[in-house]
Amino acid sequence: MKTPNPVDLLFADMDKLGPGDDNLTLYVLRSLPQHSFEVVVDAGCGAGRQTLVLASELKTLIHAVDSHQPFLDRLKHRAKKKGIAQLVRTHCMDMKDIPTIFPKIDLLWAEGAAYNIGFANTLTTSAKVIKPDGFAVVSELCWLREQVPDAVKEFFRSGYPEMQSVPENIAIAEHAGYKLFNTYRLPKETWVKDYYDILEPRAKSLVNHSDVAVRDFAVETLKEIETFKISEDSYGYVFYLLQRSN
Repeated sequence: MKTPNPVDLLFADMDKLGPGDDNLTLYVLRSLPQHSFEVVVDAGCGAGRQTLVLASELKTLIHAVDSHQPFLDRLKHRAKKKGIAQLVRTHCMDMKDIPTIFPKIDLLWAEGAAYNIGFANTLTTSAKVIKPDGFAVVSELCWLREQVPDAVKEFFRSGYPEMQSVPENIAIAEHAGYKLFNTYRLPKETWVKDYYDILEPRAKSLVNHSDVAVRDFAVETLKEIETFKISEDSYGYVFYLLQRSN
């Protein structure tokens, strides 16, 4: 019998695979001073919620990159249903390999995905291929204040020990060769609506699954949601709008 994939079980048919929403994606995109890009790469696109927003708004081909083929298959299906299949091209590959496939990029979009290879690594590797004055738009999980509940600190000590503050991330971006254009913080409700409110009951239904990997993934997901509930706004996702320096 085929071993179930915990990710496919928990995120089945979900449009959102992380905090965010279409209106915020569109708002951030429209805040860029330049609105015409030849080569656009959506790094770590998942099921492509934001990919479809980018394609619909920019009316240009979006290269959607993810390492999980089932997510890309869902994206292709949804793009076809929306009548914009010709504007989405999927690539099943690791984010770190983007520079080898795309030697010149006008806009790199990485919404909630930089942690896959690290925020600093995402910016450093992409800096080699983003055109001068091109943009990288990256949303990253970060500390929002100094006072953090102990349980929250403990969760991220193992969950995401590399997490930095906003000023630290800005310094990382500048060191990688970018100038900061703007930042936007994701509102708390974008974590809950169509994401945690779907994930929580699903995870609860899987905690007694016959497969240990599924059980563990469900338990860890519930721990993440509980951490969010007690976080006291100590962390969140922030969009960094970065322009490549000449």
